[in-house]
Amino acid sequence: MYIQEDSRQQAGKHEIKHEAFKAGGHQLVRSKVLIGDYCRPPEVAIDTKANMAEIAQNIGGGGAEHQRFINELKLAKQIGCELYVLIENEERINTIEDVRRWHNPRLEYSPKAITGERLAKAMHTIQERYGCTFMFCSPDESAEIIIDLLTAREL
Repeated sequence: MYIQEDSRQQAGKHEIKHEAFKAGGHQLVRSKVLIGDYCRPPEVAIDTKANMAEIAQNIGGGGAEHQRFINELKLAKQIGCELYVLIENEERINTIEDVRRWHNPRLEYSPKAITGERLAKAMHTIQERYGCTFMFCSPDESAEIIIDLLTAREL
């Protein structure tokens, strides 16, 4: 299978995934991706987040970054693309319910930063409104999950 990776993904930071794709017999094609970081257009896309702080910033940070994230969700829904937001973390967060207990380190110096409770509520709302699915894993599991999500919908 060919896996399309967004060319805007930082080079050298995703080698574990790349090696797993190669080991599984999958070919990686880098090009600009309309939705997410990895996809099999137009049916399914996966937007990866490096950690909880990144998704917290996308959802609760406001500004251009938040708007870009919402626009991507809207576009996926509009074109009928099944979008997964895969959040890598080493904090043993496996479900949105686990997010409720997450402590945002930004709260130490920015009291207006989003709390785990608010983030979990926002994730539930986003899933309902835009039809995306939030998923969680450790960094070493992400390649296998990406492959599973992309191959489960192969024609």
